[in-house]
Amino acid sequence: QVQLVESGGGLVQAGDSLGLSCAVSGRTFSPYAMGWFRQAPGKERGLVAHITWSGGRIAYADSVKGRFTISRVNAKNTVDLQMSSLKPEDTGVYYCAARRTLTTRLELTSVYDYWGQGTQVTVSS
Repeated sequence: QVQLVESGGGLVQAGDSLGLSCAVSGRTFSPYAMGWFRQAPGKERGLVAHITWSGGRIAYADSVKGRFTISRVNAKNTVDLQMSSLKPEDTGVYYCAARRTLTTRLELTSVYDYWGQGTQVTVSS
């Protein structure tokens, strides 16, 4: 059984940094790619960043480019999201997701097979 567990959310001030981590468990599970998504109140869930399991392909939403960094930490079997220069508009529930097989549409929530429970990030102004 595959499980994704996010951690690291919290309340921060604008301009602060915060790191999120997604622990991936499941016997022999090796996804094609992982993604971080977020959902603000009243809005649809949207892509923040995604990374192929090999680390060879990474992409970011325009709104976070230059501020957020996604990475895979092999030793811990996690996918981390380091966020800096946070803005109030970064507030939302952050979810990690896993895709089992190859696709070119990693920006879409519908292509992901597994989801974590989410972690709240609140950025105050």
